[in-house]
Amino acid sequence: MWCLQVACLRLLLCGMVLLLWGFYGEATPAKQPNIVVILSDDQGWGDLSLHGNPNLQTPNIDRLAHEGAMFERFYVSPLCAPTRAEFLTGRYHPRTGVHGVTTGAERLNLDEYTVAEAFRAANYRTAIFGKWHNGSQYPYHPLARGFQEFYGFTSGHWGIYFDPPLEHNGKIVTGKGYITDDLTDHAIDFIRQCKDRPFFCYVAYNTPHSPFQVPDRFYNRFAEAEIVKRYEGKEPEDLAKTRAALAMCENIDWNVGRILEVLREAGLEQDTIVIYFSDNGPNSWRWNGGMRGRKGSTDEGGVRVPCVIRWPKHIPAGLRISQIAAAIDLFPTLVSLAGIKANPLKPLDGWDLSPLLLGKQTAWPDRLIFSHQAGRVSVRNQRYMLDAQGRLYDLQTDPGQTRDITKELPDVAEKLQAAVNEFRATALPQTPDDRPFPVGYREFPVTFLPARDGVPHGNIRRSANAPNCSFFTNWLSVDDAIIWDIEVHTAGTYEVCVFYTCREKDVGVELEVSFGSASVKGQVTEAFDPPLRGQEFDRVPREGESYVKDFKPLLFGTLTLPAERGQLSIRATKIPGERAIDLRMVTLTLK
Repeated sequence: MWCLQVACLRLLLCGMVLLLWGFYGEATPAKQPNIVVILSDDQGWGDLSLHGNPNLQTPNIDRLAHEGAMFERFYVSPLCAPTRAEFLTGRYHPRTGVHGVTTGAERLNLDEYTVAEAFRAANYRTAIFGKWHNGSQYPYHPLARGFQEFYGFTSGHWGIYFDPPLEHNGKIVTGKGYITDDLTDHAIDFIRQCKDRPFFCYVAYNTPHSPFQVPDRFYNRFAEAEIVKRYEGKEPEDLAKTRAALAMCENIDWNVGRILEVLREAGLEQDTIVIYFSDNGPNSWRWNGGMRGRKGSTDEGGVRVPCVIRWPKHIPAGLRISQIAAAIDLFPTLVSLAGIKANPLKPLDGWDLSPLLLGKQTAWPDRLIFSHQAGRVSVRNQRYMLDAQGRLYDLQTDPGQTRDITKELPDVAEKLQAAVNEFRATALPQTPDDRPFPVGYREFPVTFLPARDGVPHGNIRRSANAPNCSFFTNWLSVDDAIIWDIEVHTAGTYEVCVFYTCREKDVGVELEVSFGSASVKGQVTEAFDPPLRGQEFDRVPREGESYVKDFKPLLFGTLTLPAERGQLSIRATKIPGERAIDLRMVTLTLK
């Protein structure tokens, strides 16, 4: 079966990697550096005082640049999950199976080898705190991709940032306080626990991604603040969004400062590499250095982001790197700096930047960096950019992409277009994504099947247009159904649980969960109808994310499932009131 075959191939590749390391690996340093990678979400290049924005102050992130290196032109993908995949693998995201941000398109192929696996194989403690966004069900889950500790959420975005529902190593928990602060608390605890052993700590914040929620102590100074630097394009700037986003960025900076302080207190500052970068351009029209485009665009404003790195006594303080670089470079660079090897069986697209960082190489060959989103491809070398429409720009003299010079330099445009054509032919997927959602691994007995990954039929609809944090509602008929395309890895008995809400007048709904010839029925005998939450924290009315509410687990009993691919469905066999339930998730637990 598909998942089993891929999982076996993955184990074989990992075993071969370890074997090759035994023959060809370099001797590691006497003291291996710790790694802290901090990734923000939807923070633009211009959202730092480091880059000349007087609207906010980010002294801790600025400090990383002053005490280490700053990349002047660092590139990522236009959206969240693709950038994460490129950081994790050192490969362009279309090669990794990641081609979107939800409903399964965000999943990192199971035969990909991650930077966390590389560090774990080198005896590092590994952990991720925050937004994973590269697959929810095991073995797409972070605990199957090299991480030993996970606290956060696997989805693309979340609907509430105060006391949010989160996951801790496979268990649903409730976060404490504001999400960015809470994630930092857990990262700090991890660092303190690992002070006597090298660690790889990935702190993946989900702000300033919408919804625009931020504690009063950060928002109050922006509520009526004059925004001095404004967006310079033709699109209108929403100043309410700008103020909220900048307040969220200052909160991030405060939390970065907390991480830097715990490294200092623990005596780990000199032995720790700290990297800070963002996953794509800004999520609203706000000042971004005059660059064209924002999140979702393959133009400069959508893919050029901040990136700073500090390693005291190794990376010179105040170093400015003018050579173009990208998220795909972080995997080969980090393993090189730490003295361990990357996966020799998978060709990496990224380059090892350690010679630039350590001052060992000044001459640097020109290169191409590609950006892709939904079939649109742009490409850059050190000087020129060919945009997704085939227009050529000189980024040295025209970083805002204001003057098309294709007719002036047709040979350059033709050469870059040929590179784009080759990228399309070799990197972009040639067949539709047909991967099922895997169920039933002994190593991770519970499988979460959220509404995001289900397909509604009939009257049923999502609670919001964006699937990531949605639930199913408007269940009006016994002809309605929700279906998940799954593949059962381990044949056996599974406990079925449905997370529901139901109004008092609709109690008595009878439901059936089925897979092939196997089915189990349950009845809602208890009303549970909590209010929606989240709006009370919004600084700006939300446009895409669903509001959230609490859901009650209802155990149905057990299903005996064969090890095969098929459709898991849930239907209502009886609706005594106006409608059936609202549904957040179904879980299948291997007994």
